[in-house]
Amino acid sequence: MMRLLKRNGKNIRGNKNYKNMGAGGYIKKNVVSFMMIASVLVMSAIINNNELWVFSQNLPEAVLTGGRHGIGAPNISAGSAIVIDAEDGKTLYEKNADKKAYPASTTKIMTAMLTLETLDKLESPIEQKVKIPQEAVGIEGSSIYLAPDEEVRIIDLLYGMMLRSGNDAATALAIIIGGDTEHFAEMMNARAKEIGCTGTNFLNPSGLYDDNHYTTVRDMAMISREAMKNDIFREIAAAGDYSAQRESDKYNYFYNKNKTVHQYEGGNGIKIGYTKASGRTLVASAERDGRQLICVVMNAPDWFNDAYNLMDYCFENK
Repeated sequence: MMRLLKRNGKNIRGNKNYKNMGAGGYIKKNVVSFMMIASVLVMSAIINNNELWVFSQNLPEAVLTGGRHGIGAPNISAGSAIVIDAEDGKTLYEKNADKKAYPASTTKIMTAMLTLETLDKLESPIEQKVKIPQEAVGIEGSSIYLAPDEEVRIIDLLYGMMLRSGNDAATALAIIIGGDTEHFAEMMNARAKEIGCTGTNFLNPSGLYDDNHYTTVRDMAMISREAMKNDIFREIAAAGDYSAQRESDKYNYFYNKNKTVHQYEGGNGIKIGYTKASGRTLVASAERDGRQLICVVMNAPDWFNDAYNLMDYCFENK
C-alpha cells in the first residue's frame, strides 16, 4: 500500500518529513485534511442516496419491485393499458388507466352483452329470426352486408358483429333491442354505470368515432369482465370462425379478426377495434392453469404485442 501513496508525483517514502515521522506521524499531522476528505465523501453518499430515493419515488411499482420473480413490466406502445384478473377484478398492471380514450369497435362488447341480457330477461330465443331494418343497411365501416327486411337469426348477427366486426349487425341489434340507436345508447350508458364505470359515454352501438363517444381502459376492463360471465358471450368471443345460416348468396363465413384467439396461448377473446381517429384498440383475454386475465390496450400502435407481453408478464409475475 505505502509504495502507492504519492504526493506531487513523487513517492511519499522519499519525503524527508515522512521518513522522520513515520506513517502514523504523517497521518496524525494531516488528520484535519483526512477528516475533511471523509466528510466530503459522506456528504456525497448522502446526497446521492437522497437523489436515488427521490428518483425511485417516480418509478412505476413494477420497475421497483419487479413483480414476484424480479422481472419488470414490459415497455408498451399503448397510450393506456390495464390487465385485470377476471375472477376478482384485481388490477395487475395499469398505465393511464383512467385517461379518456376512444374505444372504436370494442364498444360492441357492451352491445353484445346488452343483447344477451335482454334476451335472457325476456326469455326470448337467441336463434329466432328478425327482420333487418332499413336503418341498419349500408352502415359505414366493417359490414356483413345486411339487406333491408332480410331475416337473420340473432345469433348470426352476434357472431357477425363480434368476429367480423359488422357495424350493420351492431346497428340492427341496437334497433331490435332498444327500438332505435339513441335509446339503445341510453341503455348502454345506464348499464355501464351499474357496472361501476365512471369515465364512459356511449353514443352508438358500433364504436364509430365521435368526440363524445369515449371510455377508459379501466371501464372497458370492467365491462368486459361482466360480459365474460355470460356463457354465450364467452363462446362467441373465443370462436376462431363461424358459419352463419343465411341464404347461400349472402356473406356467411366470419373469421375472427381478433388474432389473440388464433395466436396467443390460452387466448379466448375478446374484441378488436380501429378507426383512424381512435387508433388501434384491443380487449384481449386468456386463460392459463384455470386463471383468466383480461387486458385492454388503447391507442396502441403495436396492439397485439402489447397485450401479449402484458399478459405474459402478469401470468408469470403477478
